[in-house]
Amino acid sequence: MNPLLVVRKHHAIEHASLNILQSKFPGLRLAGYSDLTGFLVVGEVETDKLLAAVNEAITRLKAGETGLAIHPNCGTNFAAAGLVAGSLAWLSMLGRNRSFKKQLDRWPVVVSLVTLGMIGAQPLGPYLQANVTTDPNIGDIRVKEIIISKHGTVKSHRFKLGY
Repeated sequence: MNPLLVVRKHHAIEHASLNILQSKFPGLRLAGYSDLTGFLVVGEVETDKLLAAVNEAITRLKAGETGLAIHPNCGTNFAAAGLVAGSLAWLSMLGRNRSFKKQLDRWPVVVSLVTLGMIGAQPLGPYLQANVTTDPNIGDIRVKEIIISKHGTVKSHRFKLGY
């Protein structure tokens, strides 16, 4: 299978798992990262609760709950907003031989464009998640192994997935 498609499927399961966990335990602070072998969840959470959420996520994604694959705190959202806002800021400062005073005079324009860019980019992140960075059509993926580790006070769960 195409490696990018594999990562997109793992990313969907990661998001769905975090969405399920956070709906059951509001205020839970977790981070995730997906790759070719599965995904990592970083944060203080009990293994049995996390595993239950992952299994529920797999079941619900297979049942067609594709919206679970979209997460509001995904890096895709932040990258999309940063790209749009940063590009507008850059465009607003184009030009040659501008003195510092002239550049400073453009500051309100830059701030306005960046603000509009951040507002306009709001739907872009979820769109990119739905169409580029996740794939909720996960097939027969299952949890093969969980590796729990602790680095200082930071706990992580590594979920290795397979077919």
